[in-house]
Amino acid sequence: MKAIVQDRYGPPETLTLAEVPVPAPRPDEVLVRVEAAALNAYDWHVMRGDPRMARLALGPTRPRARIRGRDVAGRVEAVGADVRQLRPGDAVFADLGDANGAFAEYVCVPEALVAPRPANLTPQQAAALPLAGATALIGLRDAGRVEPGHRVLVNGASGGVGTLAVQLAKALGATVTAVCRTRNVDLVRSLGADHVVDYTRADFTRDPRRHDVVFDLVGNRTLTALRRALTPTGTLVLSGGGVYRGGSLVGPVWLIARGRLLAPLVRQRVVVLTTTPGRHHLDALRAHAEAGHLTPVVDRTYPLREAPEAIRYLEGEHARAKVVITV
Repeated sequence: MKAIVQDRYGPPETLTLAEVPVPAPRPDEVLVRVEAAALNAYDWHVMRGDPRMARLALGPTRPRARIRGRDVAGRVEAVGADVRQLRPGDAVFADLGDANGAFAEYVCVPEALVAPRPANLTPQQAAALPLAGATALIGLRDAGRVEPGHRVLVNGASGGVGTLAVQLAKALGATVTAVCRTRNVDLVRSLGADHVVDYTRADFTRDPRRHDVVFDLVGNRTLTALRRALTPTGTLVLSGGGVYRGGSLVGPVWLIARGRLLAPLVRQRVVVLTTTPGRHHLDALRAHAEAGHLTPVVDRTYPLREAPEAIRYLEGEHARAKVVITV
């Protein structure tokens, strides 16, 4: 089969299209024939080994997972002996987690990480949902504890997570303020944002409006500034993916570390978001999608052979919403 592989850290040119063996599913796995795979900031972080501190977990000189990509949508081709809930032909979607492997014609996935995909979404839309959707869902519902009537601000509202977070916050009954650049104002309004702040013209941290939840997806503001946008008992949720700016030692880890240190010392809640792949998140996202609350926005699609160009587009801050590879 064809797959996008990587044997050293570096720019998109380190990704190559190669022939590799079709994997065989273990007893608890399904073999998925890939129809679409979505890109995330996670992918360029792994590709470049950036921030460099992350290489302690990813691998010292190259990623331990040779095939890139973690969000996938496709159809079950074969199942392992212990698989009970899925069968060949089922349309599914999944977040592969740190195992990666989505940028390929076939991938093996543990049954616990796979779910039937939303019936009303295309494969490209379904592939755009797992990691970004789970991040938005956990950030708002679980970490932010968003309730009807809450005021929620999403910093980075036009990105892959942000476009989903705006929709989910509205589905949870919140009044939503979306922060984005000028060219994306109409997009986030179309997704349901009640207020839009164009960050090239205004500083949301200086706005007199205060919010019950600030969901930061960018990591470009200080903790002091972000907390200034909160009510006295509001919640700051930190989950910055960012864009590539030439490499760094710690990247957004520094802001996140400071957030962890600050959390016990202030009245406002400061939550550093973590996500773990699992079917229960996918089931919740499918329910929102099929109820009409959630429609992933796909900015561009690329064929598998152009995956390096797709990542170059994503990491340079040109992309809005999701970028998807079709297989």
